[in-house]
Amino acid sequence: MAMQNDIINIVPASDDYEVGFADLGDLIKDRYPYRYAVVVGKRLDDVVVDAISEGPTPDYYALYRSTNDELNLITEKVERFLGQNGFSCARIESTMRPGEANDAFMKTLRAGFSHKMAATRAGLGWIGKTDLLVSKRFGPRVRLATVLTDYPFEKPGLPVRESLCGSCDLCVEVCPAKAASGRLWNDTLDRDVFFDAFKCFETCRRLSLERLNLKASVCGICVSVCPRGKRKG
Repeated sequence: MAMQNDIINIVPASDDYEVGFADLGDLIKDRYPYRYAVVVGKRLDDVVVDAISEGPTPDYYALYRSTNDELNLITEKVERFLGQNGFSCARIESTMRPGEANDAFMKTLRAGFSHKMAATRAGLGWIGKTDLLVSKRFGPRVRLATVLTDYPFEKPGLPVRESLCGSCDLCVEVCPAKAASGRLWNDTLDRDVFFDAFKCFETCRRLSLERLNLKASVCGICVSVCPRGKRKG
């Protein structure tokens, strides 16, 4: 556990962060020569998220970007630490940078690597009805970044294999794209069965242009209504 503890100590000592360790088996062998992953999550600020009701706000967009940047800096440190200890690794940034969405991505809206998949394998949470990671600690109010490695972690997390959303349909009901079917996720279910990513993407584009005057793809409405992860009091 020494290596895992050292990695945990790289992440800021704050209740706003979580770290998970995943054994991905052969899930990514076709794209990456790695089996294990470190997943770092950071909670999004409640005041900013709670203010979203009709689409992204300037504060939410700024928070979205700054949180991604912060996670990328943290995973750079994790990548450097693993490399200095002789282990091969590859850092996957929190999100695509502007202009990185190529034709192959636009045809499927599937990235080459899924932080959410790694997080479920690390035991951090499950996939909600609008295709967001629902962290056990933070609900969907979280951003993620990942470092892949060949180091076999002594104690990877216990994978979460099915949704714990139950009958709650708040995110389904408020989604302006009507992109979710309401079906519960499990780790054998393809995304397209329960969620239309193209409807979501187009609506996020429209809202970003209308509310932010930006060619971006952010929304946040379903994040704001989910009861999971909301601070009490």
